[in-house]
Amino acid sequence: MASKQKSDVKILKGQEAEDKVLEYVKRMNRPYGAVDVAANLKGAVPKTATQKILVALAEKGELIQKNYGKTTFFVANQANIDTLSNEKISALEEEYKKLEEENKELALQIKTATTELAKIKNLPSDSDLEEQLASLEDAIAQRTLLLQPLRSGAPPISSEEIAQIDADWLKWKEEWIRRKKIFNSFWHLVTDSLTPQDATLLSEDLGIEYDTPEHAALEKSQLCHDAKKNSLKRKR
Repeated sequence: MASKQKSDVKILKGQEAEDKVLEYVKRMNRPYGAVDVAANLKGAVPKTATQKILVALAEKGELIQKNYGKTTFFVANQANIDTLSNEKISALEEEYKKLEEENKELALQIKTATTELAKIKNLPSDSDLEEQLASLEDAIAQRTLLLQPLRSGAPPISSEEIAQIDADWLKWKEEWIRRKKIFNSFWHLVTDSLTPQDATLLSEDLGIEYDTPEHAALEKSQLCHDAKKNSLKRKR
């Protein structure tokens, strides 16, 4: 059979035990029975000794003994408990008000610091800034390259030349579209009775060159769409 594990609590005796019981009852400042005091002291003072100590302390006037039927309670003698003077209470109240104001000020500082911290967290990190700087430097290099002809003394294109280029572009674009429509109409009439394979062979025999992918991309680009809008505006 396994032996019962010994408790590490030191058993108090004599004056040391009495001081411990008195200190506990005064500190808690509420009624206790001997069993409760012994249990709350974790066995430092045995129950039998606790009962004797409580009775002795009551006889000395340190505790007040109250009997309720067969149950006996002990409570600290309130006459022996130090009370605060009115001056001390006023001083404590003033100190409390001062500390309360300091707490409010600290709370405001914490709120401000929290807001600033949130702003800082929303700022880009060092790595993000490095990426942005690299992107800006690349953009500057590209713009500088575009400005290089002007810096080397090349004459800039005048507004009249730009207008002429736009006019030529519209002219030949419209001609390209017109001829494409004519060809498509004619080719549809010619190949209407042919199979797709025969139509392909015929176009190869005739050496017909269709628009390249670059032409198709240009026709779908914003450049052609903007040109169509400008053409419609002029017709109005």
